[in-house]
Amino acid sequence: MARRHDVRRVKIHRCYTTSELAEVLGVAKLTVSRWIDDGLPVIERKRPLLIHGSDLRAFLQARRPRKQPCRPGQFYCFRCRAPKRPAFGEADFLPKTTKTGMLEGLCPDCATIMCRVARTASLAAAIHDLVVTHRPARQRISDSPSPSPNVSFKGPSE
Repeated sequence: MARRHDVRRVKIHRCYTTSELAEVLGVAKLTVSRWIDDGLPVIERKRPLLIHGSDLRAFLQARRPRKQPCRPGQFYCFRCRAPKRPAFGEADFLPKTTKTGMLEGLCPDCATIMCRVARTASLAAAIHDLVVTHRPARQRISDSPSPSPNVSFKGPSE
C-alpha cells in the first residue's frame, strides 16, 4: 500500500539534500533515491543532489491516487479500493440519529461489508435502485431503563 507523505512539511522555497528530505518526511534515503530514479527533478546531477521543495511537492501530489466518488447506488469497498454496487442489489439501512443513518451492503467481489452514511431526507437519491431493508435502531446502554441484571455489585468476599 502506498504511504501518504505529509507534503505540508516541505518548504516550497527551500532546497533539500536527499538526507534532509528523508528526515523531514520520515522515510529512508533509499526511498528518496528511488523517487529521483522515478522522475523527481534535481537541480544538478552533482553531489550533493539538491531537490527544490516545490518540485518535490508537485512530484508527490502527482503520485497520489485519484479520488473515486461513489455514484447513487454504490458504496466504497475498502478492501478492493473502489466504489461498487452491493451484491444482489441489496442493502440494509440502520438509523443512527433522527436525521442520519448507515447503509450497509456486501461487496460482490470480496464479500466485505461496505458502508455509506446517508441522510434520511435524501435516502432515495443515495440508494438509487437498490432493495433496502430498514432495520430497527440498535438500543444504546444509556437508553435501557435499568442496569444489566448479570452484573454483581457485591464485594469479592460476599
